[in-house]
Amino acid sequence: MDVISYYESGRRVHWLSEIRKSDWGAGSFLYRLLHDGTFLDAVGERSKVLLLTDGEELISYCTYAEKDDIQPTELTPWMGFVYTFPAYRGQRCVGRLFEAVERLAKAEGKRAVYISTNHIGLYEKYGCRYLAQMNDREGNPSRVYVKEIF
Repeated sequence: MDVISYYESGRRVHWLSEIRKSDWGAGSFLYRLLHDGTFLDAVGERSKVLLLTDGEELISYCTYAEKDDIQPTELTPWMGFVYTFPAYRGQRCVGRLFEAVERLAKAEGKRAVYISTNHIGLYEKYGCRYLAQMNDREGNPSRVYVKEIF
């Protein structure tokens, strides 16, 4: 398995069609942002879409972004749109994506990465700690976690 960048892959059409196969509303939203070319406008020009792949197959994906659904905030960067296809769940695929996100954050001199979610018990497995409850762009409460980078 390899972690690759969607924008640097040279195979955006293929990977976009794989993202579209996810059975998750936020995955559909990510697909639309990428398809319409508005992803970078929405989350920041230096943002990335990371793909955990096995050959031609998409296993898991996430974003590494300047902004997420908690706005306005000075917290940055964000790991968002975290998804693993059902056949690969329980195999700690997100851990591979976390490693890539941590490398990116460290290279930028960041000391932490933030995650907005309603999951409890998932991100703690990867060393994240609950930070606070904040409202997303629509005013809905969301749990914000922090992953410190060492």
